[in-house]
Order: sequence, then structure tokens, then C-alpha cells
Amino acid sequence: MRTTIQFDKDTGAAVSRFRQETGMGVSEAVNHLVRKGLMNQPKRPTFKQRTYHLGLKIDISNVAEAIEIIEGPLHR
Repeated sequence: MRTTIQFDKDTGAAVSRFRQETGMGVSEAVNHLVRKGLMNQPKRPTFKQRTYHLGLKIDISNVAEAIEIIEGPLHR
């Protein structure tokens, strides 16, 4: 993919320094630095659903009846 990117002064200078140190071209250097930045992202914690025992026992074989028990007769 070919595109035009405008770097801020600090990021442009960092890319230029990196290119001088490594001898890479602009595209190769930018791709390398982007990949490096993406790999350093903090990992999100795994979602875990918390459940609590409420002591309720509801027969859910009849869904309409179960909803009425939970929400009351005026749930509609």
C-alpha cells in the first residue's frame, strides 16, 4: 500500500535516527517501529464473569412463568 504520512517533528526525528542507525529505508523503518510499538501494548486482563449465589431456585422450563416470578406479574 502506498500512502503519504506526515510525521510530527519528534516522531520524524526518531524515524530518521533509527534509519541512520540501521540503514533501513523509510518504509522498512516505519513498519519495524510500528510493529515494535504494537507488540509492547499492555495485555488486557481476561474477562471473568462474577456470579453470586442468591439462594433462589426457579424452574426455567417455562420461560414466561420464570420471568413473571422474577419481575412480577406487571412485567409486560
